[in-house]
Amino acid sequence: MSVLSCRSPYRLTNSPVGRADKVNDVVEKHVTDGPTSQWSDQARQARLHFVSGKGGTGKTTVAAALALTLASRGQRVLLVECEERQGIAQLFDTHPLPPVDTQVATLEGGGSVWALPLEIEHALLEYLDMFYNLGFAGRAIKRVGAIDFVTTVAPGLRDVVITGKVKERVIALDKKGHRLYDSIVVDSPPTGRIGNFLDVTSAMRDLTKTGPIRKQSDGVAKLLHSPDTMIHLCTLLEAMPIQETIEAVEELRAKDLNIGAIFVNRVDPAYLPDGQLDSIAEGRIDSDTVRASLSEAGVAVTDDDLSGLLTEAVDYASRTQAQHVARAELDDVEAPQIELPSVENGIDLGGLYELVDVLKKAGV
Repeated sequence: MSVLSCRSPYRLTNSPVGRADKVNDVVEKHVTDGPTSQWSDQARQARLHFVSGKGGTGKTTVAAALALTLASRGQRVLLVECEERQGIAQLFDTHPLPPVDTQVATLEGGGSVWALPLEIEHALLEYLDMFYNLGFAGRAIKRVGAIDFVTTVAPGLRDVVITGKVKERVIALDKKGHRLYDSIVVDSPPTGRIGNFLDVTSAMRDLTKTGPIRKQSDGVAKLLHSPDTMIHLCTLLEAMPIQETIEAVEELRAKDLNIGAIFVNRVDPAYLPDGQLDSIAEGRIDSDTVRASLSEAGVAVTDDDLSGLLTEAVDYASRTQAQHVARAELDDVEAPQIELPSVENGIDLGGLYELVDVLKKAGV
């Protein structure tokens, strides 16, 4: 398998589904320095990382950045996608990925990232074949549309199959008998579903007393509740995502699941002094002083330009003020918090590498 070179220490693999002529031209990194919390020792020892968050908080991006960060330490990492959106393919700028392990990135130092976009139909057929030797019958079930019926009528089965597949990749061995992957990162369902998603095998274990399903459920439940597994939550400094994050932490801890870190995403840098933030948010700005300061800097502005700048300053101060209020809601949450900046040019490979640098500074 050939590898495309680029200016970054991260390289996109020319996989069978990749673009052979794509060269990653990664610009110089400009990372916002801000307060970060160190990655905990427990998270550092874990092998299985679930990343959840309210829709729109960037959990897929954070999961991909986490996978790249672990790979930058020389690890072989599997990045799993649960929601059939091909989000990983979009982030790594490749064609839609098949529902099998596919290498998407290789890094200096020997690390690599592999992607597995789970498709419930494919995973369920594997499940039936693996535990019940129903390969032929499974294909017949597929033809009559029973898979869609079963997963719709019993949505918990979908979560059982997905978590079972994740566990199977955790314990997978290579031809030499070594673990196939050092770490696995899962782009998980959103916070509204994450508790039931991770605890569904415990419920299934309680319902089935014997047989393959009971044995499989026991193994998955043991893994998900072990120190090998960490659940990380992604949020924005906004009221609804913060509230969902707090509720998710409480729910997960009540289910005896391990909280890793809270990723506070898209944090804007502070451009205004804290002492003046409230007055600016209320629209109290000395326009003459602003105009004079701009003039001293060699910037001439019209009255309309100045009015527009002042309006933007008030809007920015209001947003920053709201972020401060939201941040205070997280103060009582006992979990490490890692701030991630807004990426200036949007999320692409270069943007992912910016986030990788921030995560490395946080000790990931």
